[in-house]
Amino acid sequence: MSKSDVTRRGVLKTGAFAGTGLALPTIFTASSVAAYTNAPTGGGVTLGFNVPQTGPYADEGADELRAYELAVEHLNGGGDGGMMNTFSSKVLKGNGILGNKVQYVTGDTQTKSDAARASAKSMIEKDGAVMITGGSSSGVAIAVQGMCQEAGVIFMAGLTHSNDTTGKDKKANGFRHFFNAYMSAAALAPVLEKLYGADRKAYHLTADYTWGWTQEESIAAATEAVGWETVNKVKTPLASTDFSSYIAPVLNSGADVLVLNHYGGNMVNSLTNAVQFGLKDKQVNGKNFEIVVPLYSRLMAKGAGANVKGILGSTNWHWSLQDEGTKAFVKSFGTKYGFPPSQAAHTVYCQTLLYADAAERAGTFNPCGIGEALEGFEFDGLGNGKTLYRADDHQCFKDVLVVKGKENPTSEFDLLEVVEVTPAAQVTYKPDHPMFAGGELGKCNPGA
Repeated sequence: MSKSDVTRRGVLKTGAFAGTGLALPTIFTASSVAAYTNAPTGGGVTLGFNVPQTGPYADEGADELRAYELAVEHLNGGGDGGMMNTFSSKVLKGNGILGNKVQYVTGDTQTKSDAARASAKSMIEKDGAVMITGGSSSGVAIAVQGMCQEAGVIFMAGLTHSNDTTGKDKKANGFRHFFNAYMSAAALAPVLEKLYGADRKAYHLTADYTWGWTQEESIAAATEAVGWETVNKVKTPLASTDFSSYIAPVLNSGADVLVLNHYGGNMVNSLTNAVQFGLKDKQVNGKNFEIVVPLYSRLMAKGAGANVKGILGSTNWHWSLQDEGTKAFVKSFGTKYGFPPSQAAHTVYCQTLLYADAAERAGTFNPCGIGEALEGFEFDGLGNGKTLYRADDHQCFKDVLVVKGKENPTSEFDLLEVVEVTPAAQVTYKPDHPMFAGGELGKCNPGA
């Protein structure tokens, strides 16, 4: 084999050894024949689905599990194949992954980092999981991503929106399909300026953990750049259920916008309290008082009910999009469960397919081979338009949706409307952007 046949990562760029008749995987790495953690045996491969089944993000976790089960069904040849039919990569055939039937185990993160790490560790050590995925909290995602790096398995992040996941806490064994706080702010700020003007005073309530911190930093910076003033920033415990004591001071602050850097049950409760205090009906500084929820989901909108009407935010994906990938996924999910999927369901379904596809293209379950296949991978057909898995930080870059609560919803699921599709170029940043600085990707760890 000549030196020119091998890239800097040892990837052989040929489909077969000349003259031998032996077919090789599309990507063949030296690491694919070396030892690695939980190499599948016996014709099956086990994936670990680690989601919040209890705690403030339990609704997201339940929908994630539904999507994971659907993805496994499709990978094993059941159902209608969903987005496998629209995915631009065509290596998945419905015969499992690399001929291995896909099995799975589940864990409850409880939306707590320690519980999530313990759950993932058990799935790896006791159940033989070769990949861990899931989570609806960035604190959990960062903790589990670090543990997977140490254990030598791939972590395909679920719903995690903190800049830190692919910023200062990024890891070579970790990959994120979901967008982040910087992207939400970059998409939202121009729309907020257009609709509400540049002369605004914002008061922030922020979930007191990594996601809330980076969401607050991102949206404050983006709105200040268009002329807004930040009046105050107040942290709230993740376990909070009543936000009345935090809402009351907003009334005397001089602010005319309340930014709720909350998610899941936190957002449902804080928005409900804000409406109960009459903020949506007030005028301050000669302007209508506005409420902004930077990160939205259909499940949150359902929980908050009529309180979401007219309120702006951003989302990673929405079931009402009309691209072929979205329509295929909504049809599959709706047929199986009787209602449309959330963005949490969408992103974890995509992550499962992306992992399986990378394994097929790499010809191995070795995490280093899979990492090579994902880095710099460009794809389409999974509901977000053209997407890049950037090699520098393992972050996906794609279009971002700005949405608002519908004034006249037609059903309990038709609660959000897309007001703008922000192109990927507008939300893309350099790998060394200050909000993402401080960490090194490091090297892939194959484990055993």
